Amino acid sequence: MDLPLTLIIAAGLLGLVVFAGWRGARPPNPHRGPHLVPWRFIMLAGAACLLPLLVHLATLLGLRANG
Repeated sequence: MDLPLTLIIAAGLLGLVVFAGWRGARPPNPHRGPHLVPWRFIMLAGAACLLPLLVHLATLLGLRANG
């Protein structure tokens, strides 16, 4: 993957993680019923996908681990 595509996917995943974190942190509303979407799991899954993408982005920018 090249740099622009990596940045677009990373920005999209970051937006998904932030949105899911916001929705998952809202208190339940008993009048509307239970939460039908597992927002906290979506947040964690998005963050887990974002981490290797950030490592890939760092290697595209020329950063190397010493070792």
